[in-house]
Amino acid sequence: MNNEKLAMLTEKAKLVRRGIIESTHSAGCGHPGGSLSVADILTYLYFAEMKIDPKNPGMKDRDRFILSKGHAAPALYSVLANRGYFPVEDLKTLRKNGSYLQGHPDMKGIPGVDMTTGSLGLGISAACGIALAGKLSDTPYRVYCAVGDGESEEGQVWEAAMFAAHYKLDNLTVFLDFNGLQIDGKVTDVIDPTPLDKKFLAFNWNVITIDGHDFAAIESAVEAAKSTKGKPTAIIAHTVKGKGVSFMENQVAWHGKAPNDEQYAVAMSEL
Repeated sequence: MNNEKLAMLTEKAKLVRRGIIESTHSAGCGHPGGSLSVADILTYLYFAEMKIDPKNPGMKDRDRFILSKGHAAPALYSVLANRGYFPVEDLKTLRKNGSYLQGHPDMKGIPGVDMTTGSLGLGISAACGIALAGKLSDTPYRVYCAVGDGESEEGQVWEAAMFAAHYKLDNLTVFLDFNGLQIDGKVTDVIDPTPLDKKFLAFNWNVITIDGHDFAAIESAVEAAKSTKGKPTAIIAHTVKGKGVSFMENQVAWHGKAPNDEQYAVAMSEL
């Protein structure tokens, strides 16, 4: 990755993180921690990788992205707004009455959202169906999906993994956002889903492990996924909950809590 591209992605990621803080502060609720941890992955996909057109969100052969961990909607909304799907100013309406930006993504009301998600485990299942539809219709799009590490405790995630391998969905790439924390504490203390890499390998997936905040590593993993034939790819992305805001990093309390005015000011100054 050249320096110009890295600088662009770094700047876009800062804007995406600022949008996450702006929206959750304005709402007085939401999920900043897991939104910040997945921000770099979404930034890379939307600004450097996916074939999309904000002026034509329903383009038939566009690449698709499914946020299976739907509570991280502030990250998706921020990246969509900064990519030009709707005004950045609208992020301040998050979760407000009458706003189209509600607590979980809604494909019927939000430009650029490819699947309504929120019930954990359902998003990756939908991603499998969308990937299979692309295969059956011979439409050359790719499907990307972000799954939470806590979400991977859901049995449906592994049913989807079995389905994807059986149908050889090599047009499907799943990013597993492994920040180590979920609403009730450490993932390994709640219901330990590790070793996730070995589990996906056992389900006959191509598996890559990366630092989920390293744009060069993300790029390399995506390129490797695109060149893999006959099986889906799982990218185990080690991330930091609350990444980019010092007092939120690795703090489980920020899974589902909005910053107050003072915290908002500190966070925005850091970003």
